[in-house]
Amino acid sequence: MERKRWECSALPKGWQREEVTRKSGLSAGKSDVYYFSRSEEEEEDQSPAGKKFRSKPQLARYLGNSMDLSSFDFRTGKMLMSKLNKNRQRIRYDNNNQTKGKPDLNTSLPVRQTASIFKQPVTKVTNHPSNKVKTDPQKAIDQPRQLFWEKKLSGLNAFDIAEELVKTMDLPKGLQGVGPGCTDKTLLSAIASALHTSAAPITGQLSAAVEKNPGVWLNTSQPLCKAFIVTDEDIRKQEELVYSVRKKLEEALMADMLAHVEEASNDGDALKEEGNGNDDMETV
Repeated sequence: MERKRWECSALPKGWQREEVTRKSGLSAGKSDVYYFSRSEEEEEDQSPAGKKFRSKPQLARYLGNSMDLSSFDFRTGKMLMSKLNKNRQRIRYDNNNQTKGKPDLNTSLPVRQTASIFKQPVTKVTNHPSNKVKTDPQKAIDQPRQLFWEKKLSGLNAFDIAEELVKTMDLPKGLQGVGPGCTDKTLLSAIASALHTSAAPITGQLSAAVEKNPGVWLNTSQPLCKAFIVTDEDIRKQEELVYSVRKKLEEALMADMLAHVEEASNDGDALKEEGNGNDDMETV
């Protein structure tokens, strides 16, 4: 294993970041990141490394309230500016709401100005036992959907914690989009959103007239794809794919566990050699 260590500028002065690159096994080429503390007490004790931290939660528990790690990327050792700006905007928004959170003492009736250009009085409902507000549960559940609303998701991309673009999956050739300007990304967003927001089965657009005039015959409860049939062969291929992915995951986890065991044994041997060296110096 190859070890590289340098000072981490994102953390307080004296903190060091170590990157260990694996040279053997199935996980060869991958690297693990650790952080080492360097406090004033450790400098007085002449500790060469300080305390070792393997994860961001351990680091946050050790630092406590002395430093905000919500925007800190444990992998790269840097502060992510996008998350930092979002946190600042959220804090500024909360502060503005606290300053504006004053009670409304105006007792006059509100005026509706959206339905007509002329001011019209509306009914003011207050929290009182004698007031009964009628609600239609059917309207609250079945809200109308805008046609082709999934196209709003076409410009969104998925990024990992290091702000690198995540490669999207490839859809089967049997899935074909429906509607004007329906690309593969739009089709993928439509199917993913339908699986997430609806418990009904995904069958596609069953009406053949939707291809001629999708603005009239489009079923908004189904994604923007033509009707398709899942065969036994498709299910068998999916089962083989899941089995293959699980097998690779099992091998990767086993290799990672063996690498951690090897690293722990190497650290123990290094500590023993250091202890023997100190004993030889005391003997001299």
